[in-house]
Amino acid sequence: MSDLLAALLLGILEGITEFLPISSTGHLLIAQHWLGPRSDLFNIVIQAGAILAISLVYRQRLWALAHGLHRPETRDYALKIGAAFAVTAAVGIPVRLLGWELPETVTPVAWALILGGVWMLLAERVAERRPDRTEATWTVAVLVGLAQVLAGVFPGTSRSAAAIFMAMLAGLSRRSAAAEFAFLAGIPTMFAASAYALVEYAATPGAPREDWGELAVAFAAATATGFATVRWLLGYISRHRFTPFAIYRFCLGALLLWLLPAGQ
Repeated sequence: MSDLLAALLLGILEGITEFLPISSTGHLLIAQHWLGPRSDLFNIVIQAGAILAISLVYRQRLWALAHGLHRPETRDYALKIGAAFAVTAAVGIPVRLLGWELPETVTPVAWALILGGVWMLLAERVAERRPDRTEATWTVAVLVGLAQVLAGVFPGTSRSAAAIFMAMLAGLSRRSAAAEFAFLAGIPTMFAASAYALVEYAATPGAPREDWGELAVAFAAATATGFATVRWLLGYISRHRFTPFAIYRFCLGALLLWLLPAGQ
């Protein structure tokens, strides 16, 4: 398989899995186990392609937020999105500076998929017993920010799943409202992560050469598939539970543990 085709497939995979609660980073690491490893820069920048997709999906909501800051309720919501991003940056940057890197083996991803599935089922069950609320609180903002860091440190956790279910447990019990807040908080987070990775790459002497053509193809594929995926997901969660995604995580995690020898 050519490197360009592999990059295209990884971009498609990223776009499909970034917003589904099944872990895009985990799926990329699994795919790269067979398609060949990619740099952290590649993995982070194609995630920005998926975030560009959700920016397009929520373009009217973002426009309304930007032009409605004179209204207290709109300004309050925007500030809480900013707070979630600030928490992620305040905790995530030191973690990155301490030398954190993605794992090179699939085994920890497999366990994160399984444990994340358990977390999803428990969190949704608890959230359903609480009053139906659609207003994000400051507690929701802080915990969503921390959840994004947790998902980054443990690939296989899923940023979207961690943020959505943390928001639901913190009081934003309606699935659609929790998903919107989690996705909007992810926009500045992932764009900032991509910018940080680019600056870090440029400032690193002797950094491995990156094929910008392959990166551009993967970015475009992630954007296109991410747009279609998130449009579908928003319609799905308005009527259905997250249970099928948890079952998928159990099955994939168990399959990986069965197929791969320990330590791979």
